[in-house]
Amino acid sequence: MTNVSGTPAKKATRQGLFEFAIQTLEKRGWAVSRIPRGGKASLRLISKGTEKHKVSIRTSQDAWIAFPRKSEEAGWVTLDDVDYVVAASVNDRHNPTEARVHMIPADDARARFDRAYDARKSAGHTLPIGRGIWLSLYDKEANDPVSYVGAGMGLDYSPLAVLNLTKDGLPHGDNEVDDEQLADEKRDSVPAHMVEASLTIPEAKRRLAETLGVPEVAIKIIIEH
Repeated sequence: MTNVSGTPAKKATRQGLFEFAIQTLEKRGWAVSRIPRGGKASLRLISKGTEKHKVSIRTSQDAWIAFPRKSEEAGWVTLDDVDYVVAASVNDRHNPTEARVHMIPADDARARFDRAYDARKSAGHTLPIGRGIWLSLYDKEANDPVSYVGAGMGLDYSPLAVLNLTKDGLPHGDNEVDDEQLADEKRDSVPAHMVEASLTIPEAKRRLAETLGVPEVAIKIIIEH
């Protein structure tokens, strides 16, 4: 598995996001505990009275989260074993101003990852078993580019908590966060949607317009071959 901890700063941010997720759950009245013999460090048991759920806490420093596929036929590592995904993410990869915590029903998350896997497979992408499939939290779901199929969980599930990073830092945390997450800084220099998707002209125009701060109609692309 890829080591996504990276630099000491990235590791501290990752642990801070994880701690922010736990603190958010506790403030919402959930008791948070490790799962005995649960294996993955991201797994937690949350309880409130007689209500109990298994959750997987995912952190992201680029607003995309991942789960690895079990096999070509079906199934997701960790995701199949939980009731909720708790996603703790910054709002922007390059200029994060907020940290947000979302609680996403695992049934919906599984359906989205299934759609994403099927769409990318149909598009001819190479999808090695055990490697994470990434979904964007804050891009709207779309069929084009294909990497946006299944996206938008952070839009559809309002954050339980938002931390203003321009005023407050992430809490300090020393929780172990296992590398199986594959969610942080997936490709240090290349965003996931650029790695996994075939780049279309409309998508290239959208990204250039966003980068340059101009309307898409101002972008013209000429291909000479």
